[in-house]
Amino acid sequence: MTDRHKVRKAVIPAAGLGTRFLPATKAVPKEMLPIVDVPTIQLVIDEAVRAGITDVVLINGRHKHAIEDHFDHAYELEHTLRERGNPALADAMAAVSSLVRLISVRQKQPLGLGHAVLCARESIGDEAFAVLLGDDLIDNDGDPGIGQLMRVHADTGAAVIAIMEVAAGKEHMYGIVAGDHDPHGRMRIREMVEKPRPGTAPSRWAIVGRYVLPAAVWPHLASTKPGAGGEIQLTDALRELVASEHGMYGVVVAGTRHDAGDKLGYLRANLAYALKRPELRDAVRELCRELLAMP
Repeated sequence: MTDRHKVRKAVIPAAGLGTRFLPATKAVPKEMLPIVDVPTIQLVIDEAVRAGITDVVLINGRHKHAIEDHFDHAYELEHTLRERGNPALADAMAAVSSLVRLISVRQKQPLGLGHAVLCARESIGDEAFAVLLGDDLIDNDGDPGIGQLMRVHADTGAAVIAIMEVAAGKEHMYGIVAGDHDPHGRMRIREMVEKPRPGTAPSRWAIVGRYVLPAAVWPHLASTKPGAGGEIQLTDALRELVASEHGMYGVVVAGTRHDAGDKLGYLRANLAYALKRPELRDAVRELCRELLAMP
């Protein structure tokens, strides 16, 4: 990996209103909703850190100070836990505060994902960076999802996005790409469209919430005009990168994806992560059997 292509920084957009989880998200950021007992955003940041990310630029909104507080040092809590004879939990809380260098940037207007990423321009500077959407969880303990994209960027210098094949008829719910697969199983992207009208999608390959982008994306984002819903779409700027010198690759990420921004997806993620915990696995299975037996 050349230093020029090394990715050190990540952007996590977290300024959304979380309307799909109201009333729970009226006062609690949706990113702080727990997967068992770990906030969703902590799982996303942990993925980034395991891939070698050192700085996370959090695109924040009003009333979301709880996210910053979660990753801050909590001396009183840690001291109390140690005084009560629970040093292991105190150490775990201390580890959260030192997980990553967090930079919080306020998105003052809800102008879309493209605008949210653009808000990080000054903090990122002139280097490649990762983007991780907090609604998408990619469960892979051995090989973090964003790290898989970072390796492709290191090899090619190109923009890289995560993709997955969706069911026929669902294409209009996603950004869709089409292209040619190379011998390494990567897709060299030739076409990209944001939420195509039913029956018009060029493929069933959908964009998942993981990206590695070169600094060349900044001028494209800055010049992108509002599109659907009056928002600045990230896909519109990415389309410009597709035609650039290095182009763009799509990668099917190894791991289990959970859509934590959807109610059923969120429930599924909680069950899946609980079943991974040895102390919970048997009890959760029994609980599911009991619930399924109810009339």
